Amino acid sequence: MVHLDCSGIWFGSQLDEKHLFEWAAEIPGFLRWEQDTLVVRSRLSEASLRDLLSLFSRYEIPMAQLSQFRTSTNEHWFAAPHMYWHKRVFGGKKPNRALQRTASGGR
Repeated sequence: MVHLDCSGIWFGSQLDEKHLFEWAAEIPGFLRWEQDTLVVRSRLSEASLRDLLSLFSRYEIPMAQLSQFRTSTNEHWFAAPHMYWHKRVFGGKKPNRALQRTASGGR
């Protein structure tokens, strides 16, 4: 399980807030909400990870916490420097490969 901090979000309306919670719940790999914390499976499909990237971008949720989903299987697209999320997920530095998860290991 991975806990993602979604606190401090500014919503445009009550319906906007409702949509965040509903949208997240529709993503395969979603487990539950624990107040302002989104709990998801530690391994996500490409489609689910792309949905999380979009959700976090839309609601301006800090995206660096998504870097833990990088694996040797997805790094060719997920960590590609030209992707719109790259700087917000990985920052300006090259990641330390020794600290990355592998496809066979998890948190």
